[in-house]
Parts: sequence; structure tokens; C-alpha cells
Amino acid sequence: MQQHDALPYALAALGDENAVARARALAARLRERRTCRDFSDEPVPRAVIEAAIDAAGSAPSGANHQPWHFAVIGSPERKRAIREAAEAEERRFYGADGDAPKAGEEWLAALGPLGTDADKPFLEIAPWLIVVFAQRKGGIDEDGMTQNYYVNESVGIACGLLLATLHEAGVATLTHTPSPMGFLRKLCGRPEWEKPVMIIVAGRPAADATVPARALVKKPLEQIASWL
Repeated sequence: MQQHDALPYALAALGDENAVARARALAARLRERRTCRDFSDEPVPRAVIEAAIDAAGSAPSGANHQPWHFAVIGSPERKRAIREAAEAEERRFYGADGDAPKAGEEWLAALGPLGTDADKPFLEIAPWLIVVFAQRKGGIDEDGMTQNYYVNESVGIACGLLLATLHEAGVATLTHTPSPMGFLRKLCGRPEWEKPVMIIVAGRPAADATVPARALVKKPLEQIASWL
């Protein structure tokens, strides 16, 4: 077996009762998280975004290569450019320009109860856009050559931690995935071996923000878990 340096690892001993209470409390707070589509332009401190990305960077990853990059957009001009490019793709997706939609009937029917369409004003209104990139190559040194492993899984976990931390800080979020997303690589100045995964919109909800009732329907524990 290959030799490696090792450091001691320990977690605080909470006791069963305290552990259950803390787990349930966090679960309850996270269940309050909602996808927001109506944002205000109220500023959110950059330090909040930095802390959330720092939390995301602590996620486990294949071979500890940490195959992610978070491009944070606050410039009004850059946000406008992203909105224009994203909406162009969304119009093709929904068939908003009179052409046949890229999305099939079943997909559009599934989106119907959520009220989504090709108009994405939140990309310009919210104070921050976090564009998440998956690094197919690079390793820890980000040399563009070293192979990365379990990239999708690693980036997915990191995004979950990012969303959870923003919610804990009272910041509303939306995950936006226009398709295709190649334009994000160019607008964010990222290398060709990085793949855009999603835009995380972050800010305060507008005073009149609403959530589709359908979005509050969550599968119960007994449906999403098996005890073997």
C-alpha cells in the first residue's frame, strides 16, 4: 500500500439526544428552502457569498482534486450579457419565437405547474450570479492536463453545500440551467476543459415573491429512503 501522511481526525461527541436534535433542526431549516424566481435588487454582502463558496470548497471530491470553479458575477453589464444569451437559448427551448420547441411535450407539461417560461429577469435583478463550472481536467494545481475523477458527483455535492449555506444566511437562490450553456464559458473567461453546470442566482426575495404550490410537494421520508 502506498504510504501517505496522516493527521488525526475526530468529531465532537454530542450524545444521541443532542445529535438527533441538531440533525432535525437543520433538516427543518433546509426544508424551508424554496426556489425563488422573484428577486429584489437589495445588496447581499460579498462576504456571505465568499463564505458559501468556502463551504462548497470543503465538499468531498474524487481523489481530492476539487474539480470545481465558481465564477461570481456582480457586474450589471456582465449580468445583462448572461441574461441575453440565456434567454436566447430559453426561447429556443420553449419555442417562444414561433419555432418548434426543443423541449418535448412531456417536459413542457412537467414544467407547466411551476410557471416557468423564456423570460429570465432574475438574471439581471438579483445582486449575484454564481456560475458553477466542472473541471474535467486540472487536478489540485489546475494545470489543464491532470485527469479529474467523479467530476459530476463531486460538483453536485459542492453545489448542495453552497445552496445550504446561502439558505442558512437568509439568501434566496435559484438554480438555472439554460441548454446549451457553452456561452457561459466565454462570458466568464474560463478554459475549454471546464464545463458550465449551472447558474446559481442569489439575492433577497422581492416583497411580492411567490412560490408555485406544486414546488412545495416533497416526497415523504418513507418514499425516498429504504432501511435494509
